[in-house]
Amino acid sequence: MTSQVRGRLNVALVTIALVGLVSGLGLWLVEKSQLADYVWIVGVIPVLAALVVEIVRSLAKGDVGLDIVAALSMSAALFFDETLAAAVVALMYSGGTFLESFAEGRARREMSDLLSRVPRTATRHHNGSLVEVDLEAIVPGDLLLIRQGDIAPVDGTLETDSAILNQSALTGEAMPALLLRDGYVMSGSTNDGEAFDLRATRRAADSTYAGIVRLVEAAQKSKAPMVRLADRYSLLFLAVTVTIATAAWWFTGDPIRAVAVLVVATPCPLILAVPVALVAGMSRAAHFGVLIKGARPLEAMARVKTLILDKTGTLTDGRPRIVSIEAQADLNANEILFFAAALDQASRHPVAQAIVAAAHQQGMALPTPADPIEAPGEGVMGKINGCKVIVGGADFVAGQISGPLLDHPARSESEVIVAIAVDGRLVGHLVMADMLRTGTRGFLSGLRRVGMTRILLATGDRRVVAEAVSEGLDLDHVHAQMTPDQKVRLVLNERESGAVMMVGDGVNDAPALAAADVGVAMGARGTAASAEAADVVLLVDQLDRLLPGLEVAQGARRIALESVVVGIGLSVVGMFAAALGYLSPVQGAILQELIDVAVILNALRALKIVPQDANEHDRNQADPCPS
Repeated sequence: MTSQVRGRLNVALVTIALVGLVSGLGLWLVEKSQLADYVWIVGVIPVLAALVVEIVRSLAKGDVGLDIVAALSMSAALFFDETLAAAVVALMYSGGTFLESFAEGRARREMSDLLSRVPRTATRHHNGSLVEVDLEAIVPGDLLLIRQGDIAPVDGTLETDSAILNQSALTGEAMPALLLRDGYVMSGSTNDGEAFDLRATRRAADSTYAGIVRLVEAAQKSKAPMVRLADRYSLLFLAVTVTIATAAWWFTGDPIRAVAVLVVATPCPLILAVPVALVAGMSRAAHFGVLIKGARPLEAMARVKTLILDKTGTLTDGRPRIVSIEAQADLNANEILFFAAALDQASRHPVAQAIVAAAHQQGMALPTPADPIEAPGEGVMGKINGCKVIVGGADFVAGQISGPLLDHPARSESEVIVAIAVDGRLVGHLVMADMLRTGTRGFLSGLRRVGMTRILLATGDRRVVAEAVSEGLDLDHVHAQMTPDQKVRLVLNERESGAVMMVGDGVNDAPALAAADVGVAMGARGTAASAEAADVVLLVDQLDRLLPGLEVAQGARRIALESVVVGIGLSVVGMFAAALGYLSPVQGAILQELIDVAVILNALRALKIVPQDANEHDRNQADPCPS
């Protein structure tokens, strides 16, 4: 049964139960009690039938849940003509199922959405012209045109002199890669430079991106299902209920006492309070920019003790930023930035655009460059205010100016150096890096405070870069140069010690997100693949939003457990009262209603949870990327 069909069925059942109860009460008030009994029976039968079907399915899987108690109470009430009590129980049960279904309705969309990132068609060279063809029609040897901004649809080799590719979603490497002729292009890479020709070496179904999709699907299928919080107490509560009801009937000879016990024992505090608390927690988490795709992920989120973090775009911004400006002539830092940014307006390279953005942030008015000439992936030459300016890699700039090239500043493996020359003289360097997110150190400390005992970094980036970026951070281990399937194996290995949360933003993170007990995606700038595979999406581009999300999840689960303990405790007291003859079935149903109201009101406290870290990001300062 699909989730959509199940949702419609739950709506229909709660509607039938509500209409049946209300209509029967109306007939009973006008003294048409026999007709009221029929109406109540009509309202109960569909709910009971659906419940029995669900119980049979669960038993076939070896699962025993609290649904059995609800089925026993409705069946016994109908058998002994306590139809009003049966109608009340039917409404409470169908209402709880509807709430749980509503929570599950926020779960992840169909896995087919993952494929939306890859184009359905490609542009192929054919007899001197360009034609659009379906991906399935591409065969090894075809020559494809990849325009600027396009995503490579298949694996292949570069047929033009050079190309600038953003592979961060696949490899975790933040800086765009310069590929030369005959270089290997992975499907899923984004063309950040000029258009280029790609010679296909694999079919779409055999390419890198398709392989990652298959990893995600396999990980989701192997993911252990989360057990409903309510069902963890099912066997004990079922045993207690049957024992008390049987004893009441055995010692008194009155079956109505057993019916009353079963009605009071209907586990509405569990069936209602748990989903109410968790749905309220989901709503509260969304207030802090944390979208949790269902009550079960929220419950699992509250129990996580191990966190695995991706690097690029997760622990770091995923975009190059200026770390420092090193002047080597008579120009100051602002003048160096001015010349570099003014000329870089002529380039579409991501590093160039980052330099332009930095100048705009400082309010600089940049003139239009004159006579710009770009060597793709290497640098740009042109004139700014009559001065000849060269911006690019150190080797490129060195080849364009006369005289010795001054030493560029010491750099770490995580940094990129951009050299600037004006009128034939090197005037300075821009040191750029993919920087840690604002408040990263405080975020990691907050994770320890909320109970995270193990924090790991898992990245596809090079080890030297991963170690440079993570230096001084409170991490238990750093895993570098990891492929998507290696990330999945890491998650599965860590799950042997307890629930695992994985946080990532790229296509290469999607399989690990699907395999983890709780997958968290950076939704603001992350890929569609990671967002679809994840259980939780951070709606704002701030990693520290995860802290209030964790606190809300823990608080909602704690409130749900409180409601369970108090509600079941009161139900047990009512069961003994019914067994001793102090409560009739209808009175027992009314008592259960009062208990339900109490536990639901308590569960709604999850809407008022105030995390300690709700405003922590406002107090944090930026952490520079270690050198």
